Amino acid sequence: MRELHEYPSDISREEYAQIREDLEGAKKRTRPRKYDLYDVFCAVLYVIQGGIQWRMLPNDYPQWQSVYYYFRVWSEKDEAGVSILDKVLQKLVKQIRNEDLRRDKTTFGIVDAQSVQNADTAEEKGYDAGKKYQESNATS
Repeated sequence: MRELHEYPSDISREEYAQIREDLEGAKKRTRPRKYDLYDVFCAVLYVIQGGIQWRMLPNDYPQWQSVYYYFRVWSEKDEAGVSILDKVLQKLVKQIRNEDLRRDKTTFGIVDAQSVQNADTAEEKGYDAGKKYQESNATS
């Protein structure tokens, strides 16, 4: 068990208790585990949320090789195309949304788009009314 260093990506032990069986059931246990799966799962969350490389895990988490191994096991898709990692993350999101008295799933989404130059031929293929307005005002 690691020293208590709470990171923003860590979940509580109570939240972990709700997904523990799912994570433990991913792989048959043939020998005692070297690491607490709570620490391993928090390390996976740290990498996912932080967008860091596996090798850059802080030293108070289990070895990155072990964390990556469990990530691979938990990320394997079943017949329905859903991984254990997908299931437990959905379960956690559902619980948090319910605690905030919200529906299990969002009812809307926001999409943000940005125009970027991609090639010389882009002028011929797309239309951006905002660009036309800006160009006409710049030449006036």
